[in-house]
Amino acid sequence: MSLYSALTTSVAGMGAQSTAMQNISGNIANTSTNGFKRVDTAFVDLVSNYSADKSKQTSGSVLSSSRQTNTVAGSVDSSQTTTHMSISGDGYFVVYEKIGEIDGKPIFDGTPLYTRRGDFTQDQDGYFVNEAGYYLAVIELDDATGNPVSSVPQPTTFQEGFMAAEATTTLTYNGNLPAVPSTSDATGSLLTGAVGYTSNPTTAGAGVVQAQDETQFLSQTISGGSITAYVANGENASVQLRWGKIADGNPSAVPPTEDTWNLFYKSDSSATGAATKWTNVGQDYTFDTTGKMTSPLTNVTVPAMTIDGVSLGNIILDHGGNGDGITAYATQTGTANMNLSQDGAAAGEQTSISIDNNGYIVANYANGKSSNMAQVILASFDGDNYLARASGGAFRATEDSGLAILGATGSIRGSSLESSNVDIADEFSKMIISQQAYTANTRVLSTARDMLSEVMQIIR
Repeated sequence: MSLYSALTTSVAGMGAQSTAMQNISGNIANTSTNGFKRVDTAFVDLVSNYSADKSKQTSGSVLSSSRQTNTVAGSVDSSQTTTHMSISGDGYFVVYEKIGEIDGKPIFDGTPLYTRRGDFTQDQDGYFVNEAGYYLAVIELDDATGNPVSSVPQPTTFQEGFMAAEATTTLTYNGNLPAVPSTSDATGSLLTGAVGYTSNPTTAGAGVVQAQDETQFLSQTISGGSITAYVANGENASVQLRWGKIADGNPSAVPPTEDTWNLFYKSDSSATGAATKWTNVGQDYTFDTTGKMTSPLTNVTVPAMTIDGVSLGNIILDHGGNGDGITAYATQTGTANMNLSQDGAAAGEQTSISIDNNGYIVANYANGKSSNMAQVILASFDGDNYLARASGGAFRATEDSGLAILGATGSIRGSSLESSNVDIADEFSKMIISQQAYTANTRVLSTARDMLSEVMQIIR
C-alpha cells in the first residue's frame, strides 16, 4: 500500500537529514580548527521497485552518505611562530602518534598518519609536535654535505647546537674606483717612481710599505674598505685595504698605456720603524679608457695572507667575471665605492630553529649563519577523499585511497597556518535547508498516519 511506503520513505528522509545535520554541526564546531576539512552530505535516491509501466514509477526512498573535502584547501594566515607551516597545493605532512615511552624516550606507532595541520612547535625533547599531539616525520640531512641520510621520513629530535668557526677562503670584492684619486693631485699618479719611500711599494709581488713611510702612503692612497676574516680555530683579523694609482693611461702612446692601480692590505698594525705595515697583493689592476678593468678579469689569489700574526692562508679576491667587478669610472673623485663580503664565520651558538619556504628545518646561529638540518617531505594520494579520518585532523591510508606517495607537488610556506575550509555562512544555509526538510518529512509521517487512521475508521 502506498501509504506504508510513504511512512517508510519519510522515516528514511528524516534519517538522511539527521546525518546531514550531524555533519553540519561537526563542521561548524571545527570552524577554527587548523587544517580541518569539512564533511559534506551526499543524497542518493533509492527505487523500491521497478515497473515497465512508466505511469507506475515511484519516487522511492533516500540514502545519505558523507562526502570528504580533503582536496579543498582552507585559507592561509601568517603566524608569528617560525616553526608553523602550511602547504600550498597537493600534499600532507607525515606524522606519527606517540604510544608510550621507554627510558624517557617516546615510542611511536609504526603506522604513519597524514595531516594538513601545521602548528608544530618543539617539545622538551626537541621533537616537532603539533597541537593535536602528532610528531612530525622528516628526512635528516648530513651536516657536511647537506645530502639526505635516509629516504624514509621519521620523527627526529633537534637539540640546541653550536656552529664551529668557518675559515675565510674568499673575499668577494667589487665596486668603483675614481678616475682621479685626489683633487689635489693634478696628474692623478700617486706612487709613480715611489719617491720618498724606503723601499718601492709598487714592486710586483714584493711591494711593501714600511711603518716609517705610512704617513706618506696614507696621503697618496685611498681607502678600499675593510672586513673581518676568520680562521678555522675561531681567530679573526681585520682586513683593511687601500688603493694607490701608480700610472695614468695614455691612449695616444705607441703602444697605448692604461690606468694602473695597486691594492694593499694592512699586514701589521703595530709595526714600527723599518718593519712592514702594508703589503702589496702583487697584482697590477689596469683599466681602459671606458673605465673597464682589463686585468685581472676574474680574481686574484693573495698567498699566505697574515694580518697581525693571524695566518689566514691563501685568500682569493673574487672580482666577478668579464672585468666588470671593479670599474674606474669618472663619476667620482678622490674616493672609492667598494663592496666587500667574505665566506667565513665566527663560532656561534644556535639561537633559533625555523622552517623556510623550501620545507627545510633551519638552525640559525648567533654568528649570522644558518644550516639546513632536515627536510619536511610531503605525501600525496591518488584517492585523497577516501582517506580514513583520525582524531586531531589526521588521516590514515586505506585500500581505496592507495598508498602514500612521498614527494607531493605542493610547496611548504613557513611561518603560516592553513585554516579550516569550513564556510560558516554556507553551513548555516545548509542547516536551514536540512531543518526544513526534516520538518517536512515529519509532516509526511504524521499525515500518512492520519490517512491510515481514516482507513481504519472505515472498517468500524
